[in-house]
Amino acid sequence: MIRLAEKKDIVSINDIYNQAVAARFETADIDPISYADRLKWYDLHNKTRYPVFVYEIDEKVVAWLSISPYRQGRMALRNTAEISYYVDKKYVRQGIGSQLISHGLSESKKLNYSVLIAIVLDRNNASMNILEKHGFTAWGRLPGVADFKGEICGHVYYGINLSEKPCKNSYLHFITE
Repeated sequence: MIRLAEKKDIVSINDIYNQAVAARFETADIDPISYADRLKWYDLHNKTRYPVFVYEIDEKVVAWLSISPYRQGRMALRNTAEISYYVDKKYVRQGIGSQLISHGLSESKKLNYSVLIAIVLDRNNASMNILEKHGFTAWGRLPGVADFKGEICGHVYYGINLSEKPCKNSYLHFITE
């Protein structure tokens, strides 16, 4: 079941995120995030514009997805948001991430976002594959920007246009491979 996250879910959300930190190359954090920092993060996500969703199995949170501001405060980007998603390692490859992304896309349309961005480390093939499965394409690459204590990798910007009227002459897709 997918539902809006509540404060009671923060421990589970943070535990799942810190699994990604420990796995390396699944998030750009290299040290675990504290409960206090996750609580601040949660408080910045209001349920009406920047929701956080959790996926539950038997009343246990096993995954989550957030819709966050992209370049907050820059009004020309107010209809663009960033999505992030994480699945507990015990529940990967069961379609949960895919269900969350589908839900996030649907909710983003309801919130009138025209563009969604996902920023992925270039070693995270699983995340790149699932984004592509849901219609995201690679829009940009920042090579060598992430330093994992001497191991360097890049960021790949994935995007999807949700708008019925994409901007003409836009350079939304600015890389080719």
